[in-house]
Amino acid sequence: MTGYFNFVRLDREKCKGCVNCIKKCPTEAIRVRQGKAEIIEQKCIDCGECIRACPNKAKYVETDSTALLQEYKYRIALPSPSLYGQFRDPINPVRLLTALRDLGFDDAFEVAVGAEVVAAETKRLFQTGKLQGPVISSACPAVVRLIQVRFPELTSRILPLAPPSEVAAHLARYLKARELGIPEQEIGIFYLTPCSAKVTSIKAPVGGIPSFIDGAFSIQQLYPRLSHLVKQVKGVQHPGGYSRASGLGIGFGISGGEQAAVGLENQLVADGIASVIDVLEELEMGHLDGIDYIEARACSGGCVGGILNVVNGHVARARLDKIIREQNRSSLPLHERFPELDRLDYKVPRIHVEPRPMVYLDSNINGAMAKMTAAEKILKKLPGLDCGACGAPNCKALAEDIVLGKAEETNCIFILRERIMTLGMKVYNLAGIKPLTLSLEDLEKEGEE
Repeated sequence: MTGYFNFVRLDREKCKGCVNCIKKCPTEAIRVRQGKAEIIEQKCIDCGECIRACPNKAKYVETDSTALLQEYKYRIALPSPSLYGQFRDPINPVRLLTALRDLGFDDAFEVAVGAEVVAAETKRLFQTGKLQGPVISSACPAVVRLIQVRFPELTSRILPLAPPSEVAAHLARYLKARELGIPEQEIGIFYLTPCSAKVTSIKAPVGGIPSFIDGAFSIQQLYPRLSHLVKQVKGVQHPGGYSRASGLGIGFGISGGEQAAVGLENQLVADGIASVIDVLEELEMGHLDGIDYIEARACSGGCVGGILNVVNGHVARARLDKIIREQNRSSLPLHERFPELDRLDYKVPRIHVEPRPMVYLDSNINGAMAKMTAAEKILKKLPGLDCGACGAPNCKALAEDIVLGKAEETNCIFILRERIMTLGMKVYNLAGIKPLTLSLEDLEKEGEE
């Protein structure tokens, strides 16, 4: 066991070994062996790109069963900002929160509120000189894990604040326990997630602190019942005394929303895993010294592009834009909506992200160097086409797999073809050699027979 936990799963019955997924994985965490895909747990960041790429729907995300709700006396739902954009008719956020209570939760607390708290604290840390750029947002767990795996030297650049979902969970439990006078452990916090990476961040947190969330349900999982209940909600009700997010917090669900909420002068926004990698490479080379803050989202368009949403990300963004404008017109400043923050001197939980220790070739430095040299020699023999037909994402990955004893040179169809041709020529040449013990007359007689 590696000690890492991933929640993207493979249905081997549906997998056809088509190699689409291996080409899309940003960390080269997938191989196709014996006609089926295999996920290398140590390298997987649960970004969900393989799920998008699979035409056979052979990959899926493992989330919790709603039966988990019964284990807690008081249950609070944490709706992601992207959830508001999933409904055809324009929806008032309070109406949605009421429907969540009808779904079986005792209360609902918006992740957007946690986003506002994080944004305010981020801005304060910059203004007081406690943070200096470039700083990378900690909001997207897929990006955080990408940095751990591919850009470990940049982990010190990650914002040392818990992501909005965790802050919302921490704050919801903190306030509700004091309001009701019940133990915090009797309160269950459940996140309605738009993506696979956030499931993993709950089950296997990487910031040095345990998750404050007790379970995760995908938006797809609850949407059929929730959409029906939303239509049944009469009037505008409110499920709790403090779940009132502004447009700034809800804006975290779309690309550029965090930038607007943090409000720093020199910021950069990147969405989509390929764009994020490009930006991180620039940062790694020292080309972004003038940037204070980097909002990075693995999904195109931000969280509205998550694989566990229901509607197209562009459609969801259009709907969310309207809600954001309406909420911004009617919302009071954060500390007027939440006087408890000042009264209780609330502190945002801190995190510290370490690089993920990776053993690529060998745990021993000398052994690793020797294998690296061997892999480079093998790589020179390979065609360099990175076609993926071998089951590895590129020729370099195949060379490393060969050194590790997980593949053969003949997995490359071009090398296999060359060897078959060479073998064929040898067989042809051997067929023309006469045994020394036979005379020419004997061979002619055998030919006549």
